[in-house]
Amino acid sequence: MLYRSRSWDLGASPGPAGAVRAELQFPVSRVDRLLRERQGAQRLSSATPVFLTAVLEYLTANILDLAGKEAGASHRMRISPEHVQRALINNENLCHLFEPNAFSQPASAPTPRKRK
Repeated sequence: MLYRSRSWDLGASPGPAGAVRAELQFPVSRVDRLLRERQGAQRLSSATPVFLTAVLEYLTANILDLAGKEAGASHRMRISPEHVQRALINNENLCHLFEPNAFSQPASAPTPRKRK
């Protein structure tokens, strides 16, 4: 019977990092650490930081792409903060996403139920 080596085995070498496996540029381990430090949830799936990292990378790539087009339209070679701001204002979806009241805050945090 063949056994696969596990990362927690003493003789096993660790596999590739989460960002490498998911083909991402942003660090999955940092997002995982920040999620766990915030303690928003007591338990996290192993896919949660990978998915959140992919979403952050996707949004960043889209914003930089639009800002690059704004910089090109104003005959500049470098993206400035003004180009990013104009890109966010001119895109309806991104403008809505970054409004001050885009996400509602609960009146009070829910209290966790205690198990008997």
